Amino acid sequence: DAFAARLRGGDLSCHVLDAPTYEGSMYEKLIWICAMMLVGAQHEGAKVGDVATTYKGEVVELIEELLAGTTACTGAKFAPGAVERLLAYARTVAHFPCGVKEFPWRNGYFYSLSEKAMAEGKPDPFPTHTSLLKNIDAI
Repeated sequence: DAFAARLRGGDLSCHVLDAPTYEGSMYEKLIWICAMMLVGAQHEGAKVGDVATTYKGEVVELIEELLAGTTACTGAKFAPGAVERLLAYARTVAHFPCGVKEFPWRNGYFYSLSEKAMAEGKPDPFPTHTSLLKNIDAI
């Protein structure tokens, strides 16, 4: 709150969020990069713009799965319109090439939640994500 007040004093905006809402925003960024890159990796040479248009159904399905699974696994809250926000951002970087990179802290984060759930005898919270990772031999 003190930091937010300092920013506002400089005519800058700042929103102070409760922890679950902040985590939702943080996870949205991670979901964007993971979903766009993973769906794009399924289609050789795809760019982010291709994923957001040509493969929109695939990426929306994956985004929705990652949003729901993240909520179930972590309790994070997502503001309404998350899918639309992520697609809108994709259109601003449509030229960006796709590829699954930096696996441990990107897609690996979600896969670690899958591994944990399955080790506990629970269903995979991200079955499409896991399947797509297997499809490109990432796991």
